[in-house]
Amino acid sequence: MSKLFENAIISIQLGVEDYQSNDPKRAISAVRNFYAGVLLLAKETLVRAVPEADVDDLIAARYKPVPDGQGGVNYVPDGGSTIDFVTIGRRFKDFGLTIDQKALDELNRIRNDVEHLFTQKPREAVREAIANAFPVVVQLFEFIDEAPGDHLGDAWPLMLEAKTLYERELKSCRDSFSKVSWLSETLANAGLICPECDSKLIRQREQDNSEQRNMELVCRACGIEPDIEATIVGSLTDALSYETHIRAKDAGEDGPIFLCTECGNDSYVDFEGACASCGHEYGHPDCDRCGTSIPINEIIYAEHDGLCGYCSHQLDKLMRE
Repeated sequence: MSKLFENAIISIQLGVEDYQSNDPKRAISAVRNFYAGVLLLAKETLVRAVPEADVDDLIAARYKPVPDGQGGVNYVPDGGSTIDFVTIGRRFKDFGLTIDQKALDELNRIRNDVEHLFTQKPREAVREAIANAFPVVVQLFEFIDEAPGDHLGDAWPLMLEAKTLYERELKSCRDSFSKVSWLSETLANAGLICPECDSKLIRQREQDNSEQRNMELVCRACGIEPDIEATIVGSLTDALSYETHIRAKDAGEDGPIFLCTECGNDSYVDFEGACASCGHEYGHPDCDRCGTSIPINEIIYAEHDGLCGYCSHQLDKLMRE
């Protein structure tokens, strides 16, 4: 067993032991250790992918060119920083390996929340971290052709239990919304997240309520009773973050979330044709002057109702003459 792999196993075991202690004071160390163990396991995966390479070269976060003495350059690690959960996904992609970056991002987020935010129920936060990272851990062990149960000892059944308990709690929370008539299919499918601690363990107090606007929410992770509109906006942003990124990166386009002028929230979903918060619809109006379909951005910020941006500009020019 390599030192890197050994340290990964020990860190994961320590994180699970801290979680199992049920001591709120050990919540931070639980997430820190578990976080470190998963990251070390990811680095071990890279090392085993190219066993002849130098370990420092594989896991360095930055590189710099230095003369090779023959008229060219070599790229060497720049400083002592190594890859973290923000950059590990890109390194895996370069190696042709697939990893659940969203799960890693959530683990990193929970670590930051536990360290920097007040949490009334730290044990639930740690359980959520373990549950979110569980598929990643399994995947990393598969990459290196090892069985987690052979190395993690007593920590492995505890991880299984934590995942099972979290999924049971998550299902209970999601079931509390079973009668709600959602205004957005995106929200109905993705579920809500807490605007305070980002946990998915949001439930509705009155399970017989069917009206979205009448929901009374409570977070099972941190205990707050979040505002409905703030919860919807945050949940929608999270659910459509990838789509937002792709549109901006690949096409330079806005969306899919826009401002709703009816309720004032950034919760209008263009491909659903309605606001996820209040249900307002812009429709697909045509310009009264040229007949072209008016884009959502121009509907929202129009200076002259019924006109597209170009015709509105032309009207302004005429008015100034």
